[in-house]
Parts: sequence; structure tokens; C-alpha cells
Amino acid sequence: MLSRRTGFFVESVIRDMTRLSLKHNAINLAQGFPDFPAPEEIKRAGAAAIMDDHNQYSITWGAKELRDEISRKAREYNKIESDPESEITITCGSTEAMMASVLAVINEGDEVVVFEPFYENYGPDAAVSGAVPRFVPLDDELNIDEGALVSAFNKKTKMLILNTPNNPSGKVFTKDEMKLIADLCVDHDVIAVTDEIYEYILYDGKKHISIGSLDEMRDRTITISGFSKTYSVTGWRIGYAIAEKNLTSGIRKVHDFLTVGAPAPLQHACVSALRMPDSYYSDLARMYDGKRRLLHKALNDAGLKCRMPDGAYYILADIPEDAGMDDMEFAKYLVSEVGVASVPGSSFYKSEVGRHKLRFTFSKKEETLLEAARRLGNLGF
Repeated sequence: MLSRRTGFFVESVIRDMTRLSLKHNAINLAQGFPDFPAPEEIKRAGAAAIMDDHNQYSITWGAKELRDEISRKAREYNKIESDPESEITITCGSTEAMMASVLAVINEGDEVVVFEPFYENYGPDAAVSGAVPRFVPLDDELNIDEGALVSAFNKKTKMLILNTPNNPSGKVFTKDEMKLIADLCVDHDVIAVTDEIYEYILYDGKKHISIGSLDEMRDRTITISGFSKTYSVTGWRIGYAIAEKNLTSGIRKVHDFLTVGAPAPLQHACVSALRMPDSYYSDLARMYDGKRRLLHKALNDAGLKCRMPDGAYYILADIPEDAGMDDMEFAKYLVSEVGVASVPGSSFYKSEVGRHKLRFTFSKKEETLLEAARRLGNLGF
């Protein structure tokens, strides 16, 4: 009775691991939401917007004041010029922005290039739209294999999905890598859709580059971001897509019939978020750097070898060879017997590589991470 497309993907493994975490009273290092408060200024702005009666429909594609602020922020931070009236759409999180963008561009049978490891939503996005994903694995050091990327492009290629900083690996794509991707998109007339939700969470001097700021890419890029991660409000579900007006027209049509509009009072509160001082962003990165180092050491000490991420707030770790379990078995063992929840690596890989990895988030209070470290210390690998 169900459509064929629903057979191409399963329910979110990330959210399933959260349910298991609750069942076993485990520490949830699976789902990427903070267990600490959002900034007071933003919470007060949200409460004030409700009391000021911003409680009815906003204009479908977003409150004008928020679109104006996003346009300013994109110009100053992302180096992307945009018309807030015709080139910005406010969505129910970056997840809806991605889905609306894919549905607006893709026809049945079109191919979409996706780097591996990838965020788990991208496969279902492709399936729902009728696209055929072409996965391009990054090498062991998370660098682009140029030959593999070039080979992935052909006359059927319509879109490339880029996530930087990357979930789950923490990779931050370099300017040279961006140039390679941009050249291929131009040569093959391909649209780049970029998920930049972790754009401010960077370490060790890494810089965020939006591919839409590169030569010849402005009119063939859909830049997606949102407020969930930068401002610790994952439950607000406010995201946005920036694209030239013809692409935006398609995105807005799909968005209108998917969700009508994002929560009106929270849109007004997000205006206040975008007016936070520069120090907020440097403090944010500094805070997460400390958490990154804490969890990285705890995982390595427990025998779960991993590299230090360059951005975002996740770590991919290798399952010990002598564990004798694949990723799903080991993740269930960790949550039920050790009391720490993670995400099986196969959620982020098409290849077998993922069956030997787990993803952990460090978007938690220091005491949460310290208790997770204590529990992981009992592994004995």
C-alpha cells in the first residue's frame, strides 16, 4: 500500500538512538542537540515576540526583517550578495530548506553527487525527489579524490550536495577543494546545494568558505543554513535558503505547500540572534573547542581511535578490531551496557567503511562529557 520511495530509506537512526538512550537512561551523545541553555538574549526575544502577538502567519517565505538581516549577514560573513525580497526563503529548519531545494530542482532520474561520509538526510532527500545519488568517498584523511569526483559527473548530473563543516566527520572543505567542485559544476551545468549549518563552529584557525561566493557560482548555488546549531535552539526549526531569483521561485513554491511557513514569533527572535556581537561567535568556537578536546581524549583513551575534527561538533571513531561487533551491534552494546549513546557509522556511509565506525556529539555540558568519559573508561579495549 505504501509508495516505492518509502522502501528506499528507513526512519532516522539518529532519532532511534535517542529513544534507546532514554530507554536505558544513557548519556545521549547520539543526537546533536545541546543539553545546556540557549543564550538569554535570544530566549527573551522569543518570549517578547509571542507577547507582542507575532502569533499569526508570517509571509510564506519569511518575515521581511529576518530576510533583511540574513541578507546582511550573508554579505558580510559568507561574501554572498542577495536580494532579500526575491532570493531568500525562511524554512522550517535547514532540513526543510534542503528538501524544498531538491524537490525544486530535481527531475526523476537526475543524478546528485554526494560526498561520503554524508548527513543521513541526503539519501532520503534524493529518494523522495526521484534522484539517483552518486556517492564520492573522501580518502582516509578526508580529502577529495579528484579522479573519483570527476568520474561522478556525467550528462545526467543535475546537483551536487556539499556539507561544510561536515556532519559527521568535522571536515572543513578548503578553498582549493571548493575551486575544484566549482569548476566541475560550471563545466557540467550543475547546481550546488550547500548545507552550512555549522558555519561558525570552526577550530585551529580554519575558515569557512561558501561556494556561492566563488566566481561563476552565485547563480548556480543554493546556500542553506539556519539557527539551530549556532544559537543552541535546535527545537525552534528556523532555517533558510539563499539562491538566485529563478531558483528561489521554485524553492518558495515547494516550501509553500510543504509547510506554509516557519514559526512566526521565532522568526522575529532570530533577528536578535543575527545581531549578536562578533565576540559571541569566537566564544562559541572556543567553548566547543574545549568540549572537542575532552571527548577526543576520552574516546582515544577508551580504545575508540579517532581524528580531531576541524569543524562542527561531532567525532567519528573507529570500533576496536577485537570488539567482534559491527557498528549497529556495538552502538547497542554501548547504550545498554556502558550507558553512552552514539550513532552507527553506516548511517553516514554507502560503503562498508561505516560498519566499523560510530559518531559521537560533544554538544553537551562539560559534566555530561566527563561522565561519558568515565563510563567509556570501563570499556577496556
